[in-house]
Amino acid sequence: MFTGLIEDLGEVKRIEKRGENLSLLISSHLDPKELKSGDSVAVNGACLTIVSLTPKGFTVEVSPETVRRTNLRDLKEGDLVNLERALRLSDRLGGHLVSGHIDGTGILGRKIREGEFYHLTFSASPEIMRYVIEKGSIAVDGISLTVNQCRDKDFTVTIIPFTLNHTNLGERKVGERVNLEVDLIGKYVEKFVGLKNEKGINKDFLAEHGFI
Repeated sequence: MFTGLIEDLGEVKRIEKRGENLSLLISSHLDPKELKSGDSVAVNGACLTIVSLTPKGFTVEVSPETVRRTNLRDLKEGDLVNLERALRLSDRLGGHLVSGHIDGTGILGRKIREGEFYHLTFSASPEIMRYVIEKGSIAVDGISLTVNQCRDKDFTVTIIPFTLNHTNLGERKVGERVNLEVDLIGKYVEKFVGLKNEKGINKDFLAEHGFI
C-alpha cells in the first residue's frame, strides 16, 4: 500500500524490452540503505518490485499486464518518474490509501495556470469515471490529488507549486497519458452493495432501504 505522497523524482536510465516485459533501470535519491531487493516501490503509481540495486538507483521489471494497463510503455530514457516506497504501518497517512494497482490511463486535456497554481483536466474512460466524485481522491501518476470538478468524461484537479516542483506533473504536456487509480474504498462499496442487488445502486434501491 502507498499514500500517494511522492518521495522522489527518479530518472529512467535504461529500458530493456524482454518480449512483452520491460526492465527499467532508474536512478534515485532514495537512501540505498533503506532499499533492498524484493521491496515494493511505486513508479508513476504502479507497484513494482525492486529486483536489483545499483549505487545510485535500482532495477524493476514490468509485467505484460502492467505494460498494457499503464503509461510505463510510453517511457523513454531520460524521462522523470514519480517514486514512493511502500507504506509502513507506523507511517502517517497524509494522502489516501493507494494500492499501486493502476485502473487505467487518462489523457491530459487542459493545463490552465492561475497565479502559481495549475488546473489540470484529464479525460478518462467510463469505467474509470464512474468512481470519480467531486472532492473525492484520485491518484494521478501515483500522486494523491483531490477532484475539484467532475463531468461525464473528464475531471479537474488543482496542483499547488510544491507538487509541481516535486513530481513529474510539471513536465506533463497536453495530450500525454497518465496513470489513474481510483478510490479503493469506492470500488469495494460498489462490490458489496452489488452482491445484494444485481441491478446495482439505483433510485428504487435507495428508496427501498430508506436512504431517500
